Amino acid sequence: MTSKIPGFPARAVITEVGPRDGLQSEPVFVATDDKIALVQSLLDAGLRRFEVTSFVSPRAVPQMQDAAQVMAAFRDRRDAHLTALVPNARGAAAAIEAGVDAMVLFASASESHNQKNVNRARAASFQGFGEIAQMADGTGVALQGAIATAFGCPFEGPVALQAVVDQARAYADLGMRHITLGDTTGMATPALVIERVQALAAAVPDVEIALHFHNTRGVGLACAYAGLSQGVRHYEASIGGLGGCPFVPRATGNVPTEDLVYLLHESGVETGTDLDALIASAAQAERIIGRELPGQVMKAGPRLKTASMDSVRTANG
Repeated sequence: MTSKIPGFPARAVITEVGPRDGLQSEPVFVATDDKIALVQSLLDAGLRRFEVTSFVSPRAVPQMQDAAQVMAAFRDRRDAHLTALVPNARGAAAAIEAGVDAMVLFASASESHNQKNVNRARAASFQGFGEIAQMADGTGVALQGAIATAFGCPFEGPVALQAVVDQARAYADLGMRHITLGDTTGMATPALVIERVQALAAAVPDVEIALHFHNTRGVGLACAYAGLSQGVRHYEASIGGLGGCPFVPRATGNVPTEDLVYLLHESGVETGTDLDALIASAAQAERIIGRELPGQVMKAGPRLKTASMDSVRTANG
């Protein structure tokens, strides 16, 4: 590991979202055993926080129809923190029964994307969140909030900073102490990241801020770097770059976990993960879904990985 960059946190915490956000829009159902094997490989690589599935209607997201079975494979792992996305009270009841550690409640900062994403108005989403908070009370299941389209909306364009701040405050009022700014649309820039992180740090100082970037326009890691410059410790990523919101036009995948870990390690930030093992997990994910994934480090390897001189031709002339 290289020397730490001044101002960066000494350690970052990564939540692996590939099993949920990464796989949710895959058109061919991924076998439950393959999902479980992928999560196990990521555990073996040192990851400990997972958004492992979502308790949604199987008609809306067929890929997540085996949510309870996937959770059952890991619910007794005391060394893993397992969260699941829940859109409504029915999903929350199933998630609590399945033994999740936390439920992720999500709404978009823009009205139009919320309508596309969950087919309801933002006000209706928050009304439902109040019911879920009551259901979770006394169960030991925590609530986390996710703000989708926190950096821009593909239908409305810019998303006002105040809308993001107001949503974070509403989450905090429901007792959430972990809030993710989601770059659902790949519209984040380093400048927007700094602006929004600073605003939330001032508005909800007792809340942990997490960042979730898509690499739609190739600046996902630059945005993560901006977050690090503000001291943000929590990041979400998807192995191999799997994923992309199915309700966003021209969407591409999430920032690859192994690419993010490479950046962190080369910046002197510890993660508790084994980069070589993550690269192997990315290759496993690629085999499972049967196509090439966009991750770069899984192709190139770590920076100091050497090769024999015989492995490439010598210039002639």
